[in-house]
Amino acid sequence: MLIDSHCHLDDEKFAEEGVTNIVARARDAGVSQMLTICCDIAEFDDILKTALQSDYLDCTVGTHPHSADLEAEKKFTAQDIINYTKHDLVVGIGETGLDYFYDNAPREAQKKNLEKHIEACLETDLPIIIHSRDSDEDMADILKHAGQGRLRGVLHCFSSGGELAKAALDLGFYISMSGIVTFKKAGDIRDVLRTIVPLDRLLVETDAPYLAPVPLRGKTNEPSFVTHTAKMVAEIKNVPEDELARITTENFFTLFTKAKRRTAA
Repeated sequence: MLIDSHCHLDDEKFAEEGVTNIVARARDAGVSQMLTICCDIAEFDDILKTALQSDYLDCTVGTHPHSADLEAEKKFTAQDIINYTKHDLVVGIGETGLDYFYDNAPREAQKKNLEKHIEACLETDLPIIIHSRDSDEDMADILKHAGQGRLRGVLHCFSSGGELAKAALDLGFYISMSGIVTFKKAGDIRDVLRTIVPLDRLLVETDAPYLAPVPLRGKTNEPSFVTHTAKMVAEIKNVPEDELARITTENFFTLFTKAKRRTAA
């Protein structure tokens, strides 16, 4: 079975149907577990409440670069993040990173926010979930100088260039493919996947409710849709789909060492 390594089940788009139904549909589709991601530490209680609604969910704590300059987020310290990670269901830190495409927060604020999360990761030995958009050079430089190689993590929803992929892989990072890899204009990303990303560093995700994969573009994305992304990834890497599922599942638990395997009920 597959694992959706990155989704946002607290999103209001899922409020009407409810998490239980979304998770049940994912399980029926062959998705064993899901990791629901925090984008605002100030809303962590809602993230945890979401994760507690199903036996097949874990969660993270962190602040997205879009929110890096909000007063409600700037008040949180690395120690605050560390304190939140003490809950059993918190298996990673993020998502955090740099987004120079939208620049919703000043770049220096984004960098300070990222550094705070890196500090928490190094203290807890939990993996960091990195969002990087149009920031390849700065992101590679920050990761290379973080913790003298002790920082663990994943570039989620990969949409960057080959140089950042190589830099992250050299540091032991994982790379996660989302529905973007199925898009018609994503040839460059497919090339990076085909030629640079090894199977033993690969994860799959939805980033739900965003970025529904082909052939479901335009719909509200959900964890069950990760099967379409996995099918494309398996074709590109020339492996059977069940083998791709096995490998990416093992990769997930190798990275997210705090996450517990759920039995297939």
